Amino acid sequence: MSESKLGSLAKQTAIYGLSSIIGRFLNYLLVPIHTHRMAAESGGYGIVTNLYAYTALLLVILTFGMETTFFRFSNKDDVNPDKAFSTAGLSVGFVALLFLLLVSAFLKPIAGALDYALHPEFVEIMAIIVAFDAFQAILFARLRYENRPIKFMVLKLSFIIMSLLLNLFIFYLAPYLKAHFPAMMEWYHTSYQVGYIFIANLICTVLVTFGFIPEIKKLKTGIDFTLLKRMLNYTWPILLLGLAGILNQVADKIVFKKIVPGLEGEEQLGIYGACVKIAMIMAMITQAFRYAYEPFVFGGKRDTADKETQAKVMKYFIIFTLLAFLAVMMYMPLLQHLVGADYREGLRVVPIVMMAEIFMGIYFNLSFWYKLIDETWWGALFSAIGCAVLLAINFVFVPKYGYMACAWGGFAGYGTCMVLSYFVGQKKAPIPYDLKSAFLYFAVALVLFFVQQSLHFESKALTLVVNTVLLLVFAAFICWKEKDLVKAVTQLVNSKILKKK
Repeated sequence: MSESKLGSLAKQTAIYGLSSIIGRFLNYLLVPIHTHRMAAESGGYGIVTNLYAYTALLLVILTFGMETTFFRFSNKDDVNPDKAFSTAGLSVGFVALLFLLLVSAFLKPIAGALDYALHPEFVEIMAIIVAFDAFQAILFARLRYENRPIKFMVLKLSFIIMSLLLNLFIFYLAPYLKAHFPAMMEWYHTSYQVGYIFIANLICTVLVTFGFIPEIKKLKTGIDFTLLKRMLNYTWPILLLGLAGILNQVADKIVFKKIVPGLEGEEQLGIYGACVKIAMIMAMITQAFRYAYEPFVFGGKRDTADKETQAKVMKYFIIFTLLAFLAVMMYMPLLQHLVGADYREGLRVVPIVMMAEIFMGIYFNLSFWYKLIDETWWGALFSAIGCAVLLAINFVFVPKYGYMACAWGGFAGYGTCMVLSYFVGQKKAPIPYDLKSAFLYFAVALVLFFVQQSLHFESKALTLVVNTVLLLVFAAFICWKEKDLVKAVTQLVNSKILKKK
């Protein structure tokens, strides 16, 4: 993999990352809206956290690995990319439609089983949302395959901006109108704000689908059932991998209400879910990297991936995520205001969850060895073991330690996946990762983090100044150790400036 290709990967990651960063920032604005307007003790945000966890799990089931499978088969010499897209898109669309029909037919028992018998419409709305999201996942994959990150970014941001505006209306403008123009706002009830959150999401999801009309028209070639059989043979281990992987992310939020039932469980889950949002900057970085790196690696059918460059990418990924980890922790005095005051007791989970997300990102980087040799069942096995670790910690320790056990469960689960994938991968398809540098960067970052945690100043301004110095120490250490990286970045920036001139 040449330097020009690394530059291409960096450019793609930057564009996807920009959409993710802006999108995540705008999405973060929903957290203060929700947590400042819904008290933790109401349990409303706990319901939101719980149902969105189910949605994430269902999305993996309804897409059944077809995103990755589409990339894999679109880069095979004997497969027409348009046929691969049409087969993947229509098969996912059919499964999503079947799912909707089943939920509608058995809505009341399903809602009862999920503890939402009083509001079955919550379940129905979320089912419609996840069905649309599953179909859109293949359409977004098409944009990534065609290297069209700009449209990708526009559609992602359109959804988030619309969602933000609707939520501002629900929580701020609508109550004002209700108080001053009650006749016009008879439909609005503050006690139903959780339901309005889901309705707003549904509206935005449906509207974004209209932006995919050109891509939807390309589905006209229909399903090639011979190709579909090949794709399903490839994708079922990815489905298992995806299920185990997503369970590592959402299992704690799903089982928490079962372990701690009633309003107490919803309150604790709301606190945990709100504070975890701050830590999700790490998931954003990993997702942005995945969007660019996955089609890039699978394009290796004509240009085999360079193992040394994969090792470099891993090192740079670790550097950048550790820098992000320290940045979040150093500026927590400011970031804490993203959540309402009665949710802030849960901020102690943030460093644990962020480190767990770093492990997950490393695990994703390590995962390409079994995807490239078509042995994806390894990933399913690793993720299943990691999920078992997570669930065991939750069931044993949540009754005593509450949501803190959820944070440590994710840390242990992702850590297990990462370690297993590394050792097996080094036997199956060894890559010369720079472990010495990786451990060194982790050590330096953790030392700076613990120094920051041990320092306490009455002045918030002084705290931020000292924390900024600590962050700059880490940045300076990177510049000293990675002179080639600094040189490459400088050359890239200079070339962009010269091109504009």
